[in-house]
Amino acid sequence: MADEPLVLGIETSCDETGVGVVRGTTLLADAVASSVDEHARFGGVVPEVASRAHLEAMVPTIERALKEAGVSARDLDGIAVTAGPGLAGALLVGVSAAKAYAYALGKPLYGVNHLASHICVDQLEHGPLPEPTMALLVSGGHSSLLLAPDITSDVRPLGATIDDAAGEAFDKIARVLQLGFPGGPVIDRLAREGDPRAIHFPRGLTGPRDAAYDFSFSGLKTSVARWIEAKRNAGEDVPVRDVAASFQEAVVDVLTRKAIRACKDEGVDHLMIGGGVAANSRLRSLAQERCDDAGIILRVPRPKLCTDNGAMVAALGAEMVKRNRPASDWDLSADSSLPVTDPHVPGTANAREQGDGNGDGHSHGHGHSHDHDHVHELSKDNLYS
Repeated sequence: MADEPLVLGIETSCDETGVGVVRGTTLLADAVASSVDEHARFGGVVPEVASRAHLEAMVPTIERALKEAGVSARDLDGIAVTAGPGLAGALLVGVSAAKAYAYALGKPLYGVNHLASHICVDQLEHGPLPEPTMALLVSGGHSSLLLAPDITSDVRPLGATIDDAAGEAFDKIARVLQLGFPGGPVIDRLAREGDPRAIHFPRGLTGPRDAAYDFSFSGLKTSVARWIEAKRNAGEDVPVRDVAASFQEAVVDVLTRKAIRACKDEGVDHLMIGGGVAANSRLRSLAQERCDDAGIILRVPRPKLCTDNGAMVAALGAEMVKRNRPASDWDLSADSSLPVTDPHVPGTANAREQGDGNGDGHSHGHGHSHDHDHVHELSKDNLYS
């Protein structure tokens, strides 16, 4: 284990300030500072509020993670950070912090993809990912089916939401039902006491001519909202638990059905589910049931690792170091729409190295250090003693 890369990961794509420390595929620390309570009164995440909360929480959360892991910042082999996708201002806080720490410590910097990190985090729970891995990622901003032959360099999108993401639909229906924010956990809880067959809500994009792997939850959201409105206009009580259960069933039915189909079509015998909605109990149980029927092995991290966290970023960063992937340059910037086809951002200088025909692009791996002789050593000692 001592030979495995020790990496600190920083995640600030939305409202969670996450800092994780990973050695290889072993989780040493997972510190999170959430600003969700600050957004609750607005019914959703306010980007400016999230960015300010990240600024205030960053240094204390990093210090807490290092203390929990029992390591010094000087011991790190690299620092990984979510470069995108996500909220631009929130991402910028994380990227700036990671660059500052990496520069002062003389450690390689890895700007990684948020979605690829959600896949890689499963290594902390169930060991190395099979290659290829089929991943269903479901969260407040994303609903995607991805095929990953190599999580560090080759992630292929098979399908994605064309409108609302699954988690976004949960939040919107919770708002209509006046259940507060975030909506996923409360709908999951109420649905356990309801009848998922009480109301038949539509299953988007499941017709014979529809895109096989794409998702659409906007029509479902509208259908549920109109059903609730009709009940209220008629002066009738809304059966909240039955609505929650029926709505939830419509979402997870489509998600699991398409994921199983993708596994069969691609000849993949493993399915990994990640993202915040992967914490949903009905999604987990229905996925297990359908995977068992199809002879597919299901991998789902524990709920805490499904939501945004620094551990997932550290996990992908450790894999980058282990596989000698090129480190990012100092001109790394936040990219709110970073495509999933870019698991990490090596930067312009490294891109030139990869494309000059003189090397394999793997010159910035484990043991790599930048030349920072011009950084005053006394300032380093003061910061990281």
